[in-house]
Formats: sequence, C-alpha cells, structure tokens
Amino acid sequence: MNLALFDLDGTLLPNDSDHAFGEFLVRRGWTDGATFQRRNDAFYADYLRGTLDMDAYVDFATAPWRDRDAAELAVAAAQFLDEVVRPVLHPAALDIVRRHQDAGDLVAIVTATNEFVTRPIAGLFGVAELIATELETDAHGRVTGAVRGVPSFRDGKITRVLDWLARRGQDWSDFERTVFYSDSTNDLPLLERVSEPVATNPGPTLARIAQERGWPILMLFE
Repeated sequence: MNLALFDLDGTLLPNDSDHAFGEFLVRRGWTDGATFQRRNDAFYADYLRGTLDMDAYVDFATAPWRDRDAAELAVAAAQFLDEVVRPVLHPAALDIVRRHQDAGDLVAIVTATNEFVTRPIAGLFGVAELIATELETDAHGRVTGAVRGVPSFRDGKITRVLDWLARRGQDWSDFERTVFYSDSTNDLPLLERVSEPVATNPGPTLARIAQERGWPILMLFE
C-alpha cells in the first residue's frame, strides 16, 4: 500500500476554508464585520508568512460560533458548504484524490484548519481520514476556544500523521511510496519527509524551492 496525503486550502481548494468561513460568519451577522474582518485578514497574513499563532487564531476564529446551539451550527455549516465550498470544487482536484483511492492508496487530508470547518469538506472529496487541528471541548461538549493536542500545522503535521498511523497499527516504513500534495511553504517539513513531494498550485517561494529540488509542480486550477 502507498500513502497519499493532501493539504486542503490552496491545494484541493482554490481558497482558504478557514478564512472563508470567517467571512461567511460576517455575512451571517454573527460577528462585527469591520473589526472581525481586519483581524481575520491579519491572521491570514501571519499564516502566509509562517508566523501564525495557532492558539490565538483558534480562540479568535471559534468565538463567533462556539456558544451557539448544535442545530443552529448544523444549518450554518450546511449553508457554508453550499454557498462557499461546492461552487469552488474543481474536477481536477476531485479526480486526483479519486485516482489515489482507486489505486488502493491510503488517503488522508492533512490540514491546519480546524475539524469543525473541514470535516464536511473532506466528505465532499470522499475522504474519511482527516487530520485537522482539533478543538478542545468542555464537559458539555462545547468548544472552549483552545486547541486540543498538537495543531496540524508546520512540524505538527508530521507529529499528527505519525500518531494517526500508530493508532492504525502502521508506521511510515510500511509504505512503499509516500506522497504529499501542498501549496504552502508552511508544509515544507512534511513535504521533505515524504518520498514524493508535489508542489501543488504553489506560491512563488514554494515553486522556486520545488524547481531547485526537482520536485514536480502540479497546477490543478489552471
């Protein structure tokens, strides 16, 4: 069996689902528009620079919705999928995931975005194995605004993938080939760990690194 790992935002999706969900909450009137938008944009800029404080961002990003009841959240999540995510699903992205699945590979999406936002999106790609930033909950099951465990970000993606494999009774060495698709320099640790890194829709910096190292460059959204 081979292992195929996919980043989500900018890789399988042309946008950033975490940032887009924040904008969606502004449109729903769940948070102050101008103030939230400025902070949301600032956190996204930090992410692009590789300096994101994940704990601070998760507290900020979950604040508009974490005290709302489950039924209201379910409606909002479904609306977000229909209005924001489905319209940008690209056949080429769906196809590359399906090709790995059809080949019998073990497929997982590995994303820094939190599990609440990304679990339904992984479902749209038909991927059951999601490694996302997990959210701490209280005794009543409500999200607290803190991260549970290691966030799936930068080097944390390697930690989380290894932990996931261990829970399955597997190890990195069990796979003949390991491939990871990503658009971001934040994912350099995991790109360098796999046997087949694929710079997918890369920004200029990752594209330059890929060219220098002879990594394939894949453009899904051209």
